[in-house]
Amino acid sequence: MQSLSLQLGTALQPTLSPRLQRAVRLLQMSSLDFSQTVRDALDTNPFLETDESTPPADLPVAEADGAAEAPLAEAQGWGAEPLARARVADSDGVFDTLTAQPTLAEHLVGQLQLLPLTHRDAVLAATVAESLDEDGYLRTPLRELVPLLALDPPAEPDEWLIALRHVQALEPAGVGARDVVECLRLQLSSIPCEHKRALAARILRDCVQCLASHDGQAVARRLGITPEEAEAACAAIRRLDPRPGWRFGSPSIQYVTPDVIVKKVRGQWTAMLNEAVVPRVRLNRSYAEMFRRHRGAEHAELGAHLQEARWTVRNVEQRFSTILSVAQAILKRQHRFLAYGAMAMKPLALREIAQEVGVHESTVSRVTNNKFMATPVGVFELKYFFSRGLATASGGECSPTAIRGLIQEMIAAEDNARPMSDVDLARQLSVQGLKVARRTVTKYRQLLKIEPAERRRR
Repeated sequence: MQSLSLQLGTALQPTLSPRLQRAVRLLQMSSLDFSQTVRDALDTNPFLETDESTPPADLPVAEADGAAEAPLAEAQGWGAEPLARARVADSDGVFDTLTAQPTLAEHLVGQLQLLPLTHRDAVLAATVAESLDEDGYLRTPLRELVPLLALDPPAEPDEWLIALRHVQALEPAGVGARDVVECLRLQLSSIPCEHKRALAARILRDCVQCLASHDGQAVARRLGITPEEAEAACAAIRRLDPRPGWRFGSPSIQYVTPDVIVKKVRGQWTAMLNEAVVPRVRLNRSYAEMFRRHRGAEHAELGAHLQEARWTVRNVEQRFSTILSVAQAILKRQHRFLAYGAMAMKPLALREIAQEVGVHESTVSRVTNNKFMATPVGVFELKYFFSRGLATASGGECSPTAIRGLIQEMIAAEDNARPMSDVDLARQLSVQGLKVARRTVTKYRQLLKIEPAERRRR
């Protein structure tokens, strides 16, 4: 019989003190969030004061494109108040002259108001229109819209279906669909050729999978038509808009505040802190000296405030010193990118920067998250400069960013009448010694927001 026994053992496990955990959280904050945290400390800690010895610099604010990966040279309109607070335009009322683009719901409701509908039908149709997502789809089941209206008597399912049909009859064609197939079916009337229109309807009904996989031969066999007819009908379907709602509503514009500004000084690229995002805070020496002279047990809370104030000042210095060191190390390795573009980007790992700066890889990871570098060719998140290397035929390594840049140039130089497919692009890369799978090419093309070959053909 096995016996049970208890054993005691000891093990060393690294743990972070509460203050160190907080320092880690502050390090990975964006500069705007960090500045707000420091301002909150200024409001609550009597031992902290604003350092007025140096006038604040103007803060450059730039538009960010989603992932902040694409160059934003055109968005470098400098000049805003410190700490990224937007500067309101003068009293000219310049923004009053701008016309806001209507949202999809506003556009649809405006059309409904022109239809000869009863008040009840108009209310139901407007509710459906306002429930569409940004793509123009109705993702919510009709039965879940019932609680949104206090109609007496409550609307029947058939009434909701009629309301949906009213919305689906509006412009742009395709709105109000429950899925992509229905969206495309609602747009078939825009195909001018009656024969192609009929074939397209059959394809959407019976051959959706073949259409998605670009298998024109399978479509031809299943429908009993020629491959040429199948390809022509499939091409007509691909020219339809699967996201009709995207045409409406103001684009989402994000603004980022660069933490580091890169300039060429005496022929060398140099990184410097954007002083406008560095909180101008210092220890109030007068209060600190007064507390030192009258320290007592009854002033324990003030003692905690003084320690917190010293830690805050030290943390501000350490944070921006680390950001600048990391930015300089990145610039040292990726300076060719500024001169020659994306194709000059080198593979770069967090480990390389961590070793040069003398910090842990996790610190570099936190520093590069939500921190931005303003350069003459655009504003980039620091992590944009990191990527694993892809092996080349010559035995070297190439950055995925460089491959994306090469794909972009190849597409820009292609014949518009015969655009290159992803297979063609992969083949061209292979000729240049870059072994990239077709699915990887597709992923990179989508990241570049470039449409497939069928939609680029003109």
